[in-house]
Amino acid sequence: MEREEIPSWVLALDKESLEFIRKFILNSGSLKNMSNLYDVSYPTVRAKLDRLIKKIEVHSQEDDVEFVNMIKEFVIDERISLDVAKVIIEKYRKEKDV
Repeated sequence: MEREEIPSWVLALDKESLEFIRKFILNSGSLKNMSNLYDVSYPTVRAKLDRLIKKIEVHSQEDDVEFVNMIKEFVIDERISLDVAKVIIEKYRKEKDV
């Protein structure tokens, strides 16, 4: 598979996230097995999976530009607040349309 053929959501994931997904699949999607494997609580594994799902959803939306995806990732990673992200994205889209 050529790099251009790899979905953007796959390219957006770091090595740790890809490894988590690999182990998740090999464990038949069992969060209980994953919590034992990582030696963490079930809610911790669930939270990690939820963050990965959000990242994948962000990059699966073909109509969003790379900049907007980056801002959304900052919110998911709790680097900025949702309110700040909305202001940034709104300003970006307004300036882009001008």
